[in-house]
Amino acid sequence: MENTFLGEALSLPAPAKLNLFLHITGRRADGYHLLQTLFQFLDYSDVISLQVRGDGKITRSFASPLIPENEDLVVKAARLLQQATGCQLGVDIKVHKILPMGGGLGGGSSDAATVLLGLNYLWNLQLDLDRLAAWGLRLGADVPVFVQGHAAWAEGVGERLEPVNLPEKWYFVLHPKVHISTAEVFSAEGLTRNCKPIRMAAFLAGQTTNVFEPVVRKNSPEVAKAFEWLGDQARLTGSGACLFAEFDDEASAQTIAKNLPKQWSGFVAKGRCVSPLHEKLNTLS
Repeated sequence: MENTFLGEALSLPAPAKLNLFLHITGRRADGYHLLQTLFQFLDYSDVISLQVRGDGKITRSFASPLIPENEDLVVKAARLLQQATGCQLGVDIKVHKILPMGGGLGGGSSDAATVLLGLNYLWNLQLDLDRLAAWGLRLGADVPVFVQGHAAWAEGVGERLEPVNLPEKWYFVLHPKVHISTAEVFSAEGLTRNCKPIRMAAFLAGQTTNVFEPVVRKNSPEVAKAFEWLGDQARLTGSGACLFAEFDDEASAQTIAKNLPKQWSGFVAKGRCVSPLHEKLNTLS
C-alpha cells in the first residue's frame, strides 16, 4: 500500500476520561452489563509514539513491564487493524504512561484508540470513525468513545454514543495509589444492577450516582480514606480507584491539589468536549 509516512514517527495524546455518573440498568444474556454513563475527556494524557515499519512487524517498547506485550491493548489494536485491512506495513509503538492503571480513567482503552486512529492516518487507510469504533469495541467497551472523540451520553455496554456538549469545568483527580480490578467490582455482591433508565435531565438535576462507589469504598480502605479527605464533592470515575471533584475555575482546583496528602497522587485538568487526540489529528490533515 502506497504510504508517504514510512519511517516517520508521530506522537499523539491518549487522553483520560471521566464518568460523570455511572448506572447499571441490567444485564445481557452473555453476561455483559448494560450501562448508562456520561463521558467527559480531560486535557491530561498518555503519549503514544508510532513509527511506521516496512516489514509488517508490530513491536512495543518503553511500556509497562506489568503488561506482557501480547496482552497490551496497543499491540492488540495494531494487530486488529492490520489483520482487518490486510495492510502490509508495521509499526513500532512507544508508550509514555501517565494515567494510572486501574484508576477508572480509561488509560488502556484510550491508548488503544490512539493507536487505531494514528495508524489509520500513518498507514493511509482512510477508514471512517464508525468502522474504527466498531473494531475498537472488540478491544474494550470504552474504546469507541475515545475513537469517536466527543463527550457523549453512553448506553448499551458503552458503545451506543450520543455526542453532547457539556460545560468544560476544571477537575481535581485524586489517585489513592491502589489498583481496582474491573472484573472483581463488576462481580461484587451488593452492586446495584437494576437502575431505572434516565434522561439527561436527571443528571442535570443531580439525580445520578456511580453505582460502583459503595463497592469500591467497602473493598478498598485507601479509597474510603480518600473519599473522607476530599469530602462531599468527591465522586468516583468508572469502576476504578480515582476520585474527582469539579470546579468552576483552575485556581480552586489547584488549592485542593496543593493540600493533597503525600501518600496519594493527583492532578488538575480541564474537561474537554472534543478529545485532545482529535484536535491533534485535525492539525495533520
